[in-house]
Amino acid sequence: MPHSQPPLLRVADLSCYFPIRHGVVHALNNISFDVAAGEVLGVVGESGSGKSVAMMAMIGLLPENSADVQATEITFNNQNIMQLTKKQRQALRGKDIGFVFQDPMTSLNPVFTVGFQLCEPLRRHLKFSKKAARNRAAELLDLVGIPDAHRRLKDYPHQFSGGMRQRVMIAMALACEPKLLIADEPTTALDV
Repeated sequence: MPHSQPPLLRVADLSCYFPIRHGVVHALNNISFDVAAGEVLGVVGESGSGKSVAMMAMIGLLPENSADVQATEITFNNQNIMQLTKKQRQALRGKDIGFVFQDPMTSLNPVFTVGFQLCEPLRRHLKFSKKAARNRAAELLDLVGIPDAHRRLKDYPHQFSGGMRQRVMIAMALACEPKLLIADEPTTALDV
C-alpha cells in the first residue's frame, strides 16, 4: 500500500473575528481545506465573503491587535504556522509562500524603487549578491512582460500603470520560487 504524502497546506476550522464597538464581526467561520504539492485550489465567493481575509489570516498577515484568528490546525510543509513567531512567519512568507495581493496600487511601497522591492526578497531569503539580485529582478520583470526591464528597475511604482504594477507583484511573489503561491485576484488590474 503506497504511503500517502501529507498535504503541503492544511487549514482546519479557520475562523476570524473583528471586534467592533458594539459586538464582533464574524469574517470567517470554521473553514477547512487541504492543498497538495502541485495542486491548484480556487476559492470562490461573492465580494466581501472573506476570501482575502482567509488567505491573510492563514499566513499571519492580519493585524494582531484588530483580528482574532483561531484554527484547529494550520500547517505548511508539516510545520505548524500557528506556533511560529512573527519573525519565523516573515521568513516563511516570500521564500516558501508567495502572495500576489489583490490591489497593486497599495501593495508596493511608493518610496522605494521597483528594483529595490524586487531585490529585497532575493537578498534576504536567497542571499543573492546585489548584482545577482538585480539581474534576477530584471529577468523576472522580463518574464512578466515589462519591457526594458533593467532600466525599469530604477523606476518607482507611480511610474508604472496599474497593470504593470500587478505584473511587478506577480514577479515578487514568484521571485524565490515558493512552494505555495497564493494569488488573491491576481488579474484584477491586468490589461488584456
